[in-house]
Amino acid sequence: MRIVLSLTLALCMTASMAHADDTVLLHAAGSLRSALTDVAGAFKTATGTAVQAKFGPSGLLKDEIAGGAKAEVFASADMGNPQALATAKRSGPVVLFARNELCALARPELAVTSETLLDVMLDPNVKLGTSTPRADPSGDYTFAMFRKAEALKPGAQAALEKKALQLMGGASSAAPPPGKLVYSWHIEEGRADIFLAYCTATREAQRQSPGLKIVAVPRALAVGADYGLTVIDGAPPAAYRFAMFILSAEGQRILAGHGFGAPNLP
Repeated sequence: MRIVLSLTLALCMTASMAHADDTVLLHAAGSLRSALTDVAGAFKTATGTAVQAKFGPSGLLKDEIAGGAKAEVFASADMGNPQALATAKRSGPVVLFARNELCALARPELAVTSETLLDVMLDPNVKLGTSTPRADPSGDYTFAMFRKAEALKPGAQAALEKKALQLMGGASSAAPPPGKLVYSWHIEEGRADIFLAYCTATREAQRQSPGLKIVAVPRALAVGADYGLTVIDGAPPAAYRFAMFILSAEGQRILAGHGFGAPNLP
C-alpha cells in the first residue's frame, strides 16, 4: 500500500503537466501481451494517450533498460527484475500488480494428469519444454518447481534440470511464425511433448490449438508468480498515469479477465 501511495503522489505532482498526445513507452513481459494490449486500449479511450509496447522476456527487457534503452514503464513477470532497476536508482518503487502460476501444456495423446505429472516429466522418453532461466522468469519459476520436486523424489531436480529443453525466452530462442503461440508451436512441431508455462499462456495456446490439453500442477509442486510494475526515472507524467491505470479497478478487471490474479481489485 505504501508503494502504491508513492506512485499516486508522483502522479499527483506531475498530472497537471500531462498532454493527451503523449505516447507512453512500455516494456512488458510477453505473457502480458494480450492483457496489457487491452489495458492500453482502455487507457487511450479514457485519456487520449497511446501506449507503444515492446513485449519479451522480462530478464532481457530489464537488461535493455539497464543498458539505456528508451522505456518509461516496465511491467515484469517477476518482482526481482524491476527491483534490480529500482536498486540501481533507474526506476521508482516496485508495485505488485498481477499474479500468475504454472501449468503444463501437453500434446493430446500424452497420458498425463496432475497426479502423474512428475512421473511423466521424469520419463526419459518425454520431451520437456521450458523457458530460459535468468532471461525469462517463467524459466526461473519452472526451475523452482524442479527444486520442489526434489522433496518428493530424490534425484528429481537434477534429472529435470538436465532434460529441460529451454526452447524459449533466451536471446537466441527461435521465434514462432506470425500469429502462432510459441508453446503450441513447439509441441505441434514435435520439439516438446509437454511444456511448463504460465497458466494464462496455456489457456491462450489451447484456444489457438484446441487439441492441446492443460494439466494443473499439483499443490506440492505449485509455484506462484508475482508480477512487478515500476516507472523508469525521468519518465513523463503520462507514464505515471498509465501505471496508475494498470493499478486502477478498470485495469485490474481487464487483467482478471485474462486470467491473472488481480491483487488490487476491490
